[in-house]
Amino acid sequence: MQRLPSLAAPAPAASTPPTAKISTAKRVAAIWPAAVAGSIALALTGEHAAHAAPPAPPLAALPPAPRALDVPATAALAASATYTVQPGDTVWGIARAHGLDTAAVLAANGLDASAVIRPGQVLALVAAIAPPAAPADAPTPTYEVRPGDTVSAIAAAHGVSIGAVLAANDLTRSSIIYPGEVLRIPSGSAPATPAPAALPPATAPGLDAEQSENARLIIRIGRELGVSDHGIRIALGTAMQESWLRNLDGGDRDSRGLFQQRPSTGWGSPEQILDRDRSTRAFYGGSADPNGSDTRGLLDIGGWEQLSYADAAQAVQISAYPDRYAQWEQPATTWLAVLG
Repeated sequence: MQRLPSLAAPAPAASTPPTAKISTAKRVAAIWPAAVAGSIALALTGEHAAHAAPPAPPLAALPPAPRALDVPATAALAASATYTVQPGDTVWGIARAHGLDTAAVLAANGLDASAVIRPGQVLALVAAIAPPAAPADAPTPTYEVRPGDTVSAIAAAHGVSIGAVLAANDLTRSSIIYPGEVLRIPSGSAPATPAPAALPPATAPGLDAEQSENARLIIRIGRELGVSDHGIRIALGTAMQESWLRNLDGGDRDSRGLFQQRPSTGWGSPEQILDRDRSTRAFYGGSADPNGSDTRGLLDIGGWEQLSYADAAQAVQISAYPDRYAQWEQPATTWLAVLG
């Protein structure tokens, strides 16, 4: 069955002007503010939706590049230990399973954060650096960071100041902590650790709680499917462009959901498209695509890893404004670093 492209539309807004026709067979979504420079109306086969770019929200200053923290090894690894990549593996998952720092594994293999690993590839593993040993009569308490943790919440739960926790771990107030990292807790703290449910979920720069929750879901499913960080960043930016990272029950014509997919073009029923998990898996596509061959997701695009950020998103969405995806590449990189 021929795969049909996804036709998406931006989130409706009170200030959005009416839609305008670009031809008898194509309609383009509302004209966007002049701050978004340029638009390209593509001559597409069949009827295609216009993807209008939302005005760029003011993003907070991007956090500095993640700094590798001391993480204790969960198994004794020799410096020359290796691991053969299995289907679905990611560098993050391999490092986590062996008690290692992701950045250290990347560096040991000459990889960068956007590198793609493949089954059968052999990676060198490096032993994680254990935190300095405390005096035998006064062991230094530690705490393993969990999803949603913040330094302030960890400090409050252990009865110490934020400054004391930062100083004990060589951190600053702009530092980012990641799930799996182990923080040293200064002496005098309470021995009990806080319950995860008591901690508020983390949000990323420029995103509110709802958007951050949807971003975490896109990241989680990408990890589960073995999608590279580059592919996850494309999914995050596409959802931001199409729906402001919100699960919208409406859009241009019959478009809806995180990726503004259309029931009339084979992406599923309205209820299925509003299922965030399902619509995200449909965007990624591949062998686990819930739509089968009816639609074409990112993993179904031959050579998508070599495409530019905007071109890869456009190959799935088939937008009349393909250049507008590029603006989300850097923010998506930050969101992945904070929430992933």
